Amino acid sequence: MSDGPTGRPDLDAAYAALAAHAGDAVLGAVFAKGELTVRLRAAALVAAVAFLKAERGFAALSDMIGLDNGPAPGEGRARFTVLYQLYNRDARLRIRLAADAEGEALPSIVGVHKAADWAEREIFDMFGLRFEGHPDLRRIYLDPSFEGHPLRKDFPLQGRG
Repeated sequence: MSDGPTGRPDLDAAYAALAAHAGDAVLGAVFAKGELTVRLRAAALVAAVAFLKAERGFAALSDMIGLDNGPAPGEGRARFTVLYQLYNRDARLRIRLAADAEGEALPSIVGVHKAADWAEREIFDMFGLRFEGHPDLRRIYLDPSFEGHPLRKDFPLQGRG
C-alpha cells in the first residue's frame, strides 16, 4: 500500500520525483477517477515536462487541452487552464499537468515535444492563448482575418454578424 496521493506506488513515485524536482512550482495534486493531475506554475512547465520525459519515461505527449473556466471563475481559479496529458508507454502510466494561463503567455513545450506544435496552434486559434517561444504561432483552422476565438465561453453563440 502506498501513502502517496494516488495509492499506486508507480504513479506516486513519479509524482514524488516531480515534486522534488519542481519544488514550490507544484501547486497541488488531485487523484480522481484513476488519473493524477498535477497543477504547476506556468514558469516551471517546460522544465517539468522535460524532467518527466528524460527522467521518468513520460516520452509521449498524448494530448493538450485548453479550458475556459468562465468569465468569472471561482475563488483561486484562473480564467484559462491548459492541460498536458503525458504517457509512459513502458510503465503504462498517465500523468496530467495543469497550468493556468491568465493574462500572460504560457511557455511553449515544442522544444521538448514536437507534437505540441499543432496542439499549441489549435489552442491559440480556438481560445486565444499564446505560447511564448512557439516557432510558428498562427491560426490553424480559421482564416487569419477572423476576429475572436470560438471556444471561449464569452464568444457569441450566434456568431458575429
